[in-house]
Amino acid sequence: MTQPNMTLIEAIQQRRSVRGFKPDPVPKDVIEDILEQAQLSPSNCNVQPWGVLLASGDACQSLREKMLHAFMHGQNMNPDFSHLPKFEGVMRTRQVECAQALYGAMHIDRGDKIGRMKATARNYEFFGAPHVLFITMKKDFSPSIAVDVGMYAQTLMLLMTAYGIGSCAQASTAYYPNIVREFFNVDEDTGILFGISFGYEDKQVDANNARTNRAPLNEVIIEK
Repeated sequence: MTQPNMTLIEAIQQRRSVRGFKPDPVPKDVIEDILEQAQLSPSNCNVQPWGVLLASGDACQSLREKMLHAFMHGQNMNPDFSHLPKFEGVMRTRQVECAQALYGAMHIDRGDKIGRMKATARNYEFFGAPHVLFITMKKDFSPSIAVDVGMYAQTLMLLMTAYGIGSCAQASTAYYPNIVREFFNVDEDTGILFGISFGYEDKQVDANNARTNRAPLNEVIIEK
């Protein structure tokens, strides 16, 4: 079985959003090992409020086709949870810089509406990944519970990085939650927070050349 090949610090430094994958599947035992270790994530009173819906191979392809069809045909988006707010100030600046880095890497000009539409559609193709999973929690859980789920997702993606597996957390894949619930046959009170596409990175994909910066500590920390 494949083993992790880097330290925690290395995984933190190397993890990033991968937006182009090889078709090669990740071995099932590796995925199971990663998911097993991710269960060690912390949560309030150890309630472990997260759920995971995983699709691989033909199932992933089928779900990819359903999601892409919904997007390309303008199906109404109805996410279970509020996602992107209207960012202002420095956060808006960071958002714009992120978009510039990504579209710049893909050689898509600001005025290229068709190019941008095609780039957006790639989200619903899971960027060609052979696997996709959806992180869920009950719809009536509070934002404080969502923090626990976020810690689980970070643990999961760091583990993937340590095993040499690329990933991309995608809020956009949660815009059609009914498709996901119907596909996995889960009940209506299962809320879809976001998806994570994963697999082995295709370094030939231009989008994977995009790099973003992080704010200096003096912008995020107040110390007395």
